[in-house]
Amino acid sequence: MKPRLSLLTVCLMLSACASPVQRPDSGLQPPAAWQSPHSDAPARHDAQWWTQFGSPELDRLIEQARLGSHDLAAAMARVRQARAATVIAGGSQLPEIKAGGNANRQKLLRGNGYSQLDADNSNKAVDYFDASLSASYEIDFWGGKRASRDSARFSLQASESDRATVELTLLGNVADTYAQTLSLRERSRIAELNLTNARSVLKLVQTRFDAGSATALELAQQKSLVAAQERQVPLVQQQAQEALISLAVLLGQPVQALAPSPEPFDRLTWPTIAAGVPSDLLSRRPDIARAEAQLAAAEADVNVARAAMLPTVTLTAQLGSGANRFSNLLRSPFYNLTAGLAAPIFNNGRLGAERDKATARQEELLETYRGAIVSGFADVEKALNSIQGLDEQRQWQTEELNQAQTAFNIAQSRYQAGAEDLLTVLETQRTLYAAQDSNVQLRLSRLQASIALYKALGGGWRAL
Repeated sequence: MKPRLSLLTVCLMLSACASPVQRPDSGLQPPAAWQSPHSDAPARHDAQWWTQFGSPELDRLIEQARLGSHDLAAAMARVRQARAATVIAGGSQLPEIKAGGNANRQKLLRGNGYSQLDADNSNKAVDYFDASLSASYEIDFWGGKRASRDSARFSLQASESDRATVELTLLGNVADTYAQTLSLRERSRIAELNLTNARSVLKLVQTRFDAGSATALELAQQKSLVAAQERQVPLVQQQAQEALISLAVLLGQPVQALAPSPEPFDRLTWPTIAAGVPSDLLSRRPDIARAEAQLAAAEADVNVARAAMLPTVTLTAQLGSGANRFSNLLRSPFYNLTAGLAAPIFNNGRLGAERDKATARQEELLETYRGAIVSGFADVEKALNSIQGLDEQRQWQTEELNQAQTAFNIAQSRYQAGAEDLLTVLETQRTLYAAQDSNVQLRLSRLQASIALYKALGGGWRAL
């Protein structure tokens, strides 16, 4: 005699044979190497990359941002929501067990009663007690429940990667804004020094004008230059204060609580950053990991939508007892077993539309995933290209600054001795100030390029 398999055994065996959710494939081939000049050293895992800039104050601000940022706190709350959603989705994989108890009293207040009442004129109060324990289980015949669990699990991974992206963006913005604040403060200092110098030249011109050796035109030209320098000082100070306000927002506190840092701008230094190879980027950037997890969740959602179009089998078991007296509650036990089959017949195309919607969502996220990969490659290339270009510019700008300072010193001495006209002094003044200001801005751009490269490489983030 051949052994017989129960319906439950057959369903569980078929459910176990369903194919697992596969990780998505972008279909893109990473380039073999970066096109922009870069270090050939293997990329390092700098989890605390900001410490490479040599600023204790920046380290302190980073820690404040991690504790006080409202955006980061909101992202962490979204992770907790996604984690709870995985528990909810995983709960459907196991039977649901419920326990219940009822106490009932029926009493006829007046009259003779009627057929639907247990109480009547001769027995005006009827008590009834019952207790039950029931278990129900929907067989995952087509893998829809498991796909729902996988979708929630991948959504959790996407949420965790999103939190890492928010944190990386936040810390990069803190470092960037802090560098801007220090650079604007340095530019303000340079503007004040140039204003002092312009006033000194104005005194010299005024003296020569009073002595009749300088013209009114020369005096007016120098006064115009002083006025321009006077205007430049509050402009740069305004920009520095705005940068400080932006920094306070990133830290999650009002600007009144943020004391200006005494750290000089030249204290910030940039490290040599190894970019590694492009293929490493796929596992180093949290935004790419987020797009990948979202795509995997969408693929699982397609399986959920397809399973919803097929019949479902539900098994229910109940154990209970009842009595007219509480003391006899457990003396009349009973059990009840139920197997139910439900299949969609007509839903006006709703289930098919849900499947088509899930499929279109999967196609959308595949393109988003591909776009995130291409954008990641582009971010690294741009940062490497900026570093190369800025390093070359700074080499020539240093020479420009030195020569501008020399030219101004010579012109000022010759004008004081009467051997040079004021126009030459004015031109060398403008050239010197422009070179000094450009030097600070190029240094800021170089710092920002290093910060951008750290962010483009994932900032030391690693997939779990």
